[in-house]
Formats: sequence, C-alpha cells, structure tokens
Amino acid sequence: MMNKDQVLGFLKKNTMVFVLVIVIAFFSFMTGGAILLPMNVSNLISQNAYVFVLATGMLLCILTGGNIDLSVGSVVCFVGAVGATLMMNLGVPVWLAIIIMIAIGTAIGAFQGFWIAFVRIPPFIVTLAGMLIYRGLSNVVLNGLTVSIKDQTSFVNLFGGGANCYIPDFLGGGALNLTCLFAGIIGATIYVLLQVTGRIKKKNSGYELENIVTFTIKTAVLAAVLVAFAYRLAQHKGIPSVLIWVLIVVFVYGYITSNTTVGRYFYAVGGNEKATKLSGIDTNKVYFLAYTNMGFLAALAGMITIARLTSAQPTYGQNYEMDAIGSCFIGGASAYGGIGTVPGVIVGAVLMGVINLGMSLMGVDANMQKVVKGIVLLAAVIFDVVSKRGGKFVVKN
Repeated sequence: MMNKDQVLGFLKKNTMVFVLVIVIAFFSFMTGGAILLPMNVSNLISQNAYVFVLATGMLLCILTGGNIDLSVGSVVCFVGAVGATLMMNLGVPVWLAIIIMIAIGTAIGAFQGFWIAFVRIPPFIVTLAGMLIYRGLSNVVLNGLTVSIKDQTSFVNLFGGGANCYIPDFLGGGALNLTCLFAGIIGATIYVLLQVTGRIKKKNSGYELENIVTFTIKTAVLAAVLVAFAYRLAQHKGIPSVLIWVLIVVFVYGYITSNTTVGRYFYAVGGNEKATKLSGIDTNKVYFLAYTNMGFLAALAGMITIARLTSAQPTYGQNYEMDAIGSCFIGGASAYGGIGTVPGVIVGAVLMGVINLGMSLMGVDANMQKVVKGIVLLAAVIFDVVSKRGGKFVVKN
C-alpha cells in the first residue's frame, strides 16, 4: 500500500492528467456526450495536429531556460505560402516542394538560432522580429490572396487534409475499421511491455522504484485508454494520416529527450547553464539546436496546416505560438526551464484541444474561448511557481 507521501507525490506528478479527465467529463456532460462521438475524436486530432508538432519543438526551447519562440505561427504561414505558390503557380513537383519547405523552415530556425546562441540577443527579441518579418513576407509571397491546393491530392492526403486522408482498412472490417483497432491493441501491448521492461532495468540498476500498485494501475489505465481511443477512431474512418506524423514526432522527440545525451543537454542548460558550460558542454550549440529544430518542426506544421485547409492564406498561423507555449506550460514544463517532458506536453495539447472543441460544441463565443484558455494557462504557471515554493503562496516585495 502507498503511504501519504506517495499518494501526494502521485497526485502532484499527474495533476494535469486528472484535470484532463475532469475537463473531458465536464464537456461530455455539457454536450450530451457529443464530444466523445467518433467523428469529434477524429476531429480533435486533425484540428490540433499542428499544436502537437509545434509544442514538442517549443518544449526544447523552454527547457533551455524558459525561452520561447514567438515566430512559429508566422513561419508556419510563410512556409505554407511558399509551398502552395511553388506547387500551384510554378508547377513544382510535390516532392521537391516538400524538400524546399523543410529547407526554408530549418534555415529560418538556424538564422534565428545564430543570433540567439552565438550573439546572445534575447530570444524574445529575435523571435518577435521573426514574427513580424515572416508574417509580412507571407503577404508578399501570396500578394494578399488565397492560393488553393485542392488539385494536389497526393500532398493533401499525405499530410492529412483530404477526404482520403485515412489509413486504409487492410483487414476489411466494414463499418468498424479493424486495422485501426488492431493497431491500438498492438500499441497498448507495446506500451505495457516497455513499462515492464523499463521497471526491470531500473530494479537491476538499483534505482528507486515506483510503488507497484501505482505502477500497475497507471499502466493498465493508460493501456485501456489507448485501446478505447483506437476503438473510437475505428468507428469513424480509422487512423488519420496526420496522426502518423504526430506519433513520429512524439516518439522521436520523446526518445531524444529521455534517452540520449543530447536530450539531457537541454535539461542541463535550463537547470544551470554556468555549471553545464564548466562541465565542457557547448551551451551555444544547445541553444542553436533548439531553435533550428523549432524551425524544422514549424515547416512540418506549415505543411500540415495548408493540407488540412487545402489552401494558403496570409492569415494562417495566427496565435499558433500561443497554443504551443500554452500546451507546454499546462503540460508541466517549468517557466524557468530544465523541467518538462514530451508526454506532459501532449497532455497539455490535448487539454487545450478538448477545451477548444468542447466550447465550440457548446456554442461559446470565440472571444470567451480565448478568455478561458488564458485563465487555464495562468493557472498552470501559478501552480508551477507555487509548487516550487513548497506549496506556499508567497508575495515578494
């Protein structure tokens, strides 16, 4: 059995997961269960795919010391504008346009990363300038007009925007997509095996282990959630192709941050940059890598955005940076840097998506939706600050 300290530690560690459950239950009640309909579960993924991608990259920036990138929304718009113009107005092949879009996004990230990492201009200033520059360039490229990309079905379906943007049901399940359901069961099984083997490795290495009851319940519940999620998607059209991109980003960056030396550098810089530098780590390169990577993921988010909306417009990407930053802080990333995980960020992104979808289904005014998201973000940061003071709310003079 768990003692009081273990219970409190478990609750504190998984606060946002419980908040997510409460929010889903609330909107399920308020919408008569509409938010849990298979179509809306699928829409939750499609409409918020860009948040998952951008928030994962934003986490690396935040880990370096609470730094953020304000330019990602404008970079998403600019990359999308260039890509749509290349494909539709200049006849560039889809594969070449994709390479160019990735190259442009990465180059923008490297350009901003250079000023931040090596010249040491504050990230806020550099990325604020980028937000203005690339928003303006988006208007220049598009000439203030909308460029439709509906004719490029291969691009649209690849990045999750067309009617056929779902993985085919290879098992022929009919109304229920058996391929999707089978994939969910396989995913849940792999998750359980990874958790068990990870616990065995920790035990053999002499690390302190999580309470066996807590471990078993948490693992079983999360595996059940994965299967239930897959079942809901299977009831609609199956696995959206954009979900594949999201899973690739989440798994790759989840592995990098938790199992690689480079990943630990981000935490080290955010925890104590001076000590990290004295230990022989080139902190400049860590900053540069964080912002170059952010540009790369912004390019991916740009392709996902124009594919879903089947067009490019000068207004796309507005407030995307706020959604990404909010997801990170709500998901447990520290405003001071050095703390945060990819799974936590995904929880934050899902919470933001559920709030957006739930309020939309309830017909809440768009302005009030912004108010609610602002309150949720402020509450998450307050919780982070207060918890670091031992649960004491202290007003400093």
